Order: sequence, then structure tokens, then C-alpha cells
Amino acid sequence: MNTIKALLIDDEPTAIKTLSLMLHHYIPEITDLKTTTDPYEGLLLIKNFKPQLLFIDIQMPLMSGFELLKQVAHTGFGIIFTTAHDEYAIDAIRFSALDYLLKPIDADELQNAFKRFMQKNTLQTGSDSLYRNFMYNINVKDKKDFKLALPTLQGTFFYKPEEIIRLEGEGNYTKFFFADKTSLLVTYTLKNYEDVLINYGFLRVHKSHLVNKMHVSSYMPDGILTMTDQSKVEVSRRRREEVLEGLKK
Repeated sequence: MNTIKALLIDDEPTAIKTLSLMLHHYIPEITDLKTTTDPYEGLLLIKNFKPQLLFIDIQMPLMSGFELLKQVAHTGFGIIFTTAHDEYAIDAIRFSALDYLLKPIDADELQNAFKRFMQKNTLQTGSDSLYRNFMYNINVKDKKDFKLALPTLQGTFFYKPEEIIRLEGEGNYTKFFFADKTSLLVTYTLKNYEDVLINYGFLRVHKSHLVNKMHVSSYMPDGILTMTDQSKVEVSRRRREEVLEGLKK
């Protein structure tokens, strides 16, 4: 069994205690856990303890989780943010293929986040590039300028939503089609990207298709969309009315 060193930084002692107990109970792979309520001590622990996985609260009064990370010369550890609802921050995290847990933390969500961390380790997804993209996203003035991190077996690529024409689900993978006529097969499901992109002008038109509204050229009565790259996408019967409404907006 893989053994993992983890660090938990949160200014609330009760949150530290709760998550520590959950990690002990649900994530036996974490065999060495250190915790602190002091972000300055957290910086020292990152340097000296060298965790493989960091759980960090976003909202802390002395220094936010983001401010803390700006001071870290990132050395390849995974990051799982813990937060109460903060839409802007959560979007920046999700666009960067990083993980977050909403408080109060759910056991299933915790286990799923840890599985994704282990999967990224197996794929050797460059956590430094994900982290740099996250710092870019959290600092841009407009969410439409966020860059979406797309981890593939060949490496991680970054695209703005406007550059994506459409997505096609292929089992546990998603194929992206871009305005520059390239494509990528990505190691996440279409549902994962629907949740991320639905507020950025994307429409789920079929169980296997998600399209960018700004790249729709025409909609035919037989339920076929033509995209700006001349590709054709079928709209499922039960979604046709909803898609027509979405295209009008």
C-alpha cells in the first residue's frame, strides 16, 4: 500500500480535529499527518516536513490559503482546498484541475478527492503546472479569462473557454475539439466538464455532447447543430426545447 505524508492547515481547531478524524478513518494511506492552525507555522512545515498532500483552508484571518501558497516555492505536492462556499475561488480551483472540499466535509467527497490525487500521481500529472495555472486564474480580473487545465497522458494543456468548440464523451474520457482545429483526449468524464463549463456559455445537447454556444453556426429542425469547424452534433430529442432556449439567450 502507498503511504502518504499529509499536512492540514486550518485556523479553526474544530475543523482540524474533524478532518483529522475523517482522514484517520477513511484514508488509511495517509500514515503521517501533521496539522496546524497557524499559517506561518504551516509555511515552515511545508518546507521541513515536505508533505505529499496539503489540505488547506481558503479563508483564514491572518493569511488566506491563497496568500500562503504565493509564498511557497512549489515542490510537487498535491493540494486539496477546504472552504465554505466561495464561487470565484471554486471556479478558479476547478478550472485548474485542482480539488476542493466544501465544509462541512462529506466522507464520500473526501474519498473521491483522495482518489483523484492518487490518480494524478499515477499519471504523473505535473502538479507545478496545475498550480501555476491556478495562481494565474485566481489573479485574473474576469472569470472569462480563466484557463482550463486539461490533463492527458501526454501532459497537461491549458485553454480558455472561448477556444473550445465542443466536447464529446468517450466513456471515462472526454475529447475536446478546439478552434485551431486540434483535439485532445482528456482523462476526465464529460459530466466533470459540464459542471465546470455550464456557466461559461456551454450547453449539454446530448448524453455524449457538450457545445460552446459561441461556436454554433446553425441549428436544423432535425436536431443537428453545425459548429464553426463544420462538424455536426446531434441534439437529443428530449433536450431540443431546452437547447433552443439556451441558444436564444
